[in-house]
Amino acid sequence: MSRPRTTPGPVPSAPRNAPDTPRSAPRDTPAASPGASPDAPREARGARARDNAPWTAFGGDLHLDLTERRAAGAGLRAALEDALREAVQDGRLAPGTRLPSSRALGEDLGIARNTVVEAYGQLTAEGWLGSRPGSGTTVAERAAPRPAGRPATVRADRRPTGRHDLLAGRPDLSLFPRSAWLASARRALAVAPHDAFDYGSPLGRIELRQALTDYLARVRGVRTDPDRLLVCAGFGQGLGLLAAALRGRGAGRIAVEGYGLPPQREVLRAAGLGLAPLPLDCNGARTDLLDDLGGAGGTAERLGAVLLTPAHQFPSGAALAADRRAAAVRWARERDGYVIEDDYDGEFRYDRQPLGAMQALDPDRVVYGGTAAKSLAPGLRLAWLALPDELVEPVARLKALADTMSPVTDQLTFAELITSGRYDRHVRRCRLHYRRRRDLLVAALAERAPQVRVTGIAAGLHAVLQLPPGSRPEAELLERARAAGLVLTGLDWYRARPDAERALDLPAAPDARPDAAPGTSPDEPDEPNDAPDAPPALVVGYATPSDHAFPAALDALCGILRES
Repeated sequence: MSRPRTTPGPVPSAPRNAPDTPRSAPRDTPAASPGASPDAPREARGARARDNAPWTAFGGDLHLDLTERRAAGAGLRAALEDALREAVQDGRLAPGTRLPSSRALGEDLGIARNTVVEAYGQLTAEGWLGSRPGSGTTVAERAAPRPAGRPATVRADRRPTGRHDLLAGRPDLSLFPRSAWLASARRALAVAPHDAFDYGSPLGRIELRQALTDYLARVRGVRTDPDRLLVCAGFGQGLGLLAAALRGRGAGRIAVEGYGLPPQREVLRAAGLGLAPLPLDCNGARTDLLDDLGGAGGTAERLGAVLLTPAHQFPSGAALAADRRAAAVRWARERDGYVIEDDYDGEFRYDRQPLGAMQALDPDRVVYGGTAAKSLAPGLRLAWLALPDELVEPVARLKALADTMSPVTDQLTFAELITSGRYDRHVRRCRLHYRRRRDLLVAALAERAPQVRVTGIAAGLHAVLQLPPGSRPEAELLERARAAGLVLTGLDWYRARPDAERALDLPAAPDARPDAAPGTSPDEPDEPNDAPDAPPALVVGYATPSDHAFPAALDALCGILRES
C-alpha cells in the first residue's frame, strides 16, 4: 500500500533584507527544509542564538562611507573593507553584532554581491569578522579600545552593595506577585479602549485614578476624587512637581522633619526651596513650632509647606500625635500653606490599629502622597498624589512638561490588580511576611545582643537599633559592618542638618522580646533623650533580603552588635 503523500503548507517568505535567509550570508549556507535535516535540533539552537544576538538588517544602518575612500583612489572592495574595519575599531559595530547578508548589503550599497562576499571573506580571515554555518556573519570578539576623551560614567544605582543588604526603604522583591500581575495585565490589555494607548491626561489613566480613589478611601480614609488624583513616576517625582508648584506660588522655604530621606531634601533644594528642619520626639515632628519658623516675611523666607511622614515617621518609626496633626493643619489654614503627607508604607501595621491618613482632616490643605514602591516594587515607578483643588492645574501642567504622562500599560495593570482584589490579597500576604521578619529580628537581638533597644517596629519595613552608652561611634560600627559584608545605615545619615536636634527618644519594644503580651504597645514613649552625645543608632531594613538570605544577614548583624 502506498504511503499517503503529505503536502507542506505555504512557507512565508522572508523580508528582502532579513539576515540568514537562504541567500544571506557569505558563502551562503543553504536553508534547511522543514523536517528534512537530521541536524534540526542543532539548527533550532542556532536560530535561538541568532534571535538573541544584536544584528543590523540594512546596509544603511552601518553608516559606511565609501564615497570618500573611492575619491581617494581606493578600489570598491578595499573601500568596503576599510569602512567595515573602521566601524569595528571605533566600537560602532560591537562584538557579536550580526551583519546584513551579502546580497542585502550589496543591494543597499549599490554594489555587486560578489564584492561584499569577498570583503566579508577577507575581514573574516583577518579576524575582524566571524562566520559559522547557520549563524551568518558577525563581528568577532576582540578587545575594543576605550574611546579617547570618553567622560566618566554615572552609576545607575547609587545603593552600596554587599553580601547582606539591610538598607531600609526597599521591600523583599521576591514577593512581587508575578502571576497576579501577568493575569491583570492580560485582562487590562484585553478590555482597554484603543485610545488608552494615545497621548492622554497628565493626571494619568482614568481607570487607575478611579481604582485608587475607591481603594484609598476604603483603606486609608483619603477623601478625594479621580479629577484630583495625579499618577507620577515615584514619590520623588511627585515631590519635585509639588515643590516647583509651591515655588511658583511664592514659597521660599519648606519645613521638613529633623530626620528623613536625604534624596527628598535634594529634590526640594533643586526646586529652589530652602529647608527648615523640625525637631522630633517620641510623638513625631514638633509641628507646634511651625509658627516660629516664619511664614509672613518676604518670598525668600516664606514657609509654604511642611513635609511629614505622620503614620510612620521615617526613620524613627514614631506616629504623629493627634494634637500635632491638628497643629499642622491649623498652621496650613492660617498661613495659606500646605501639608505634604508622605504615606510611604501605610499598608503595613502590626501591633496597633491602622492610623488613617492625615489628609482626611482637610483635603484642601493636605496633599496625600502614596506609592507602590513598598507594597509591590520600586521599579514599577508608580505613585500618586491626592491634590487640593488649587494645586491640580499647576502640578498637572508641570507633569505634562516633565514627561507628558506616565506609562499606560502599568497603570492599566495596576488598576485591574486593585479592582480584582488581587492587590488586597497580596498586601495581606506581605503584611504577615514582614511581621514574621520583624519578630525574627527582635528575637535574635534579644538572645544575642540584649543590650540593643529595638524601636519603631509597630509598623513599616525597618527598625532602629539603639546602642547603649559607651558603644563604638556610629562611623566605626558602619565600617565594621562593611567589612563583614553588611549594608546598612546609621541614624545620622538621615539628619536634616549637622546641628539638628537628635531624635533618640524613640520607643523600644517591651524588653526586646517578640513574645510580649498582645496589646502591649511597642510605641509607648520613653523619657526624652536629646543629649548631643547620645549613643549611636543603626537603621535596619529587615524586609529587604529574600527568605534564604535573611538568616545569614541576621547572623552578620548580631555579630557586629555583640562587638559594639
